[in-house]
Amino acid sequence: MLQANILQRIREQARKHPGLIPQFFFICVGMGGAALYLCRLAMGPHVTWNKTNNPEPWNQLSPTYQYKFLAVNTDYKNLKKEGPDF
Repeated sequence: MLQANILQRIREQARKHPGLIPQFFFICVGMGGAALYLCRLAMGPHVTWNKTNNPEPWNQLSPTYQYKFLAVNTDYKNLKKEGPDF
């Protein structure tokens, strides 16, 4: 009931003031993008949700795995491992 009232009020405001339509659009796109990025961060290889099966998943990543969203100066194909195996 409350959501229908809010959506009806937004629709009425958009009809009265058509300049608000792009603002509503970009707010929805921004909120959707933020939600998708949050989901991407929550499902990354360095996040542990179940500590019984794999308590340290970051130890199983190869040194050539690109875990960053954007790597500007790093070439992950030429990296070598600098540490012991656990």
